[in-house]
Amino acid sequence: MVIRCCFICVFAMLMKNKVCLQETVTAVIGGSVLLPCSSTEHDLKPQDTDVLWRHNGSKNVYDIVKGKESLEFQDPRYKNRAERLPDEYEKGNFSIKLNNLTHTDAGKYICYITLSSEPQSVQLIINVSTAGNESKSTEKGSPEDETGSVSVETSSSWLFFLLIVPIIILAIIGYLIFLCYRKKKQALSFSFVCTEDKTQ
Repeated sequence: MVIRCCFICVFAMLMKNKVCLQETVTAVIGGSVLLPCSSTEHDLKPQDTDVLWRHNGSKNVYDIVKGKESLEFQDPRYKNRAERLPDEYEKGNFSIKLNNLTHTDAGKYICYITLSSEPQSVQLIINVSTAGNESKSTEKGSPEDETGSVSVETSSSWLFFLLIVPIIILAIIGYLIFLCYRKKKQALSFSFVCTEDKTQ
């Protein structure tokens, strides 16, 4: 068992650099998705084939060893969520089904077939909700957007009020001081003229 584990790890590491992105699939949170993987070898015998499924390069999603499931080293997050399709093995189809999807399931899934020349890669994209829910959230989002714009406009008007009113008040005070200063200056010049007339 230890030797088999070592072989699987070494095989996965050797094949890692040969990965070629072949397909993209989309699913929703809470739903299911079929991750495709098939062999082009016509005389492939399931009992002589090992298939290794990995997520983002290292997480063990599912192992099929000699045509049978091998879950000893499966990552706990995929336990009871990953399903094989044994009826398809004779056709060279080693796809798996992943259920109860979460946002952490998104990413690249690699399928290594021991007798195949090149591993296969599937990019899984997870959407938050279905199209119907998205449209509802968009419809709900419109009033929120309107409310948001109203609040922005309200805050802008308050900001305008807080800035303009003090400026106007300061301008009025400055103008009044200027008038008082001017009247005082006129009064001083008038008294100065009167004093000069008396002395003459």
